[in-house]
Amino acid sequence: MVRIRIAEKHDGHAWDEFVTGHGLSGPFHLFAWREAVGRAYGHTSRYLVAHNDAGAIEGVLPLILVKPPFLQGYLVSLPFCDYGGPLARSPEAAGLLVRRAAELARSSRSKLEIRCAGPDTSMQAAPSLGPVSHKSRMLLDLPGSATVLWDSFKSKLRSQIRRPQKDGMEFRMGSADYLDHFYHVFSTNMKELGSPVHARAWIASVLDAYGGRAHVGMVYRGAEPVAGGVVIEHRDTVTIPWASALSAYSRSSPNMLLYWGFLRYAADNGFKRFDFGRSTPGEGTYLFKAQWGARPEPLSWYVEGNADAQDAAAKPGRIRQAVASVWSRLPGDVANALGPRIRGYITL
Repeated sequence: MVRIRIAEKHDGHAWDEFVTGHGLSGPFHLFAWREAVGRAYGHTSRYLVAHNDAGAIEGVLPLILVKPPFLQGYLVSLPFCDYGGPLARSPEAAGLLVRRAAELARSSRSKLEIRCAGPDTSMQAAPSLGPVSHKSRMLLDLPGSATVLWDSFKSKLRSQIRRPQKDGMEFRMGSADYLDHFYHVFSTNMKELGSPVHARAWIASVLDAYGGRAHVGMVYRGAEPVAGGVVIEHRDTVTIPWASALSAYSRSSPNMLLYWGFLRYAADNGFKRFDFGRSTPGEGTYLFKAQWGARPEPLSWYVEGNADAQDAAAKPGRIRQAVASVWSRLPGDVANALGPRIRGYITL
């Protein structure tokens, strides 16, 4: 018989062992995401474990409760990333996990949102969930070396990568030692885009929780940081959840050198895939990722509510666009002070 319980901190090792052995798992499924969210934002985790009578894990479903003050909460698998969703050895275990998640959402008076990397039939266990599929992950299959990858690029792409190098820029790879430089670029870029920025503590917590599996890459022009990103390794894939470049240097395209630095690292270190993260088909970031040869894989997010509510969740609203316009005009110190207080409750 399969039973469901909420995981405790001491379950971390067994949880990660199961996740690492599951072919559909991603870096966000690891217990490290739970630890980072808890440390940086204090949100409550509801990580569900399905186990058999012998105590062996049959499935897992990571959930985080994001509850803004005075507003309805969201029980999400998972916030701040592209996907979470159930991992299980059998349809029975997966269905039980989803059913328990729906029960937890009702008991906490929260809306349930389960983000999956693709269509998942286990969502049928919670009839109130409906699919929202408006974004795609962009995945690039990697050859055995960076040299082979470079030779596969069109001459125009190679020329774009060389441009920042000709302008005196260089890529460097590190970790927490580059955190301040990355956060400077990241927070500056987010304000210009009109989006509240994550707390510095969030990026620091991710780097700490993932240890040697997380890295920061930076592009410098002399001593000045002009672009940066964070990557996380899991199984045969390197994933980039955050990347930014200073618009003042857009003419030199430092983001091209940034991504090439990460791709070169991934290919030369035996990884088979590079996950560029989610984009909306046809938009600028989608086209940027597609030029590297990345292919789209539609994400399947399941949200609670009627068809109209699900359709609204799939599209950016006018209010969000208006807020972005106002936010981009705020003084930098004001935006950086207020942003993290707001961003921790925005699950995207």
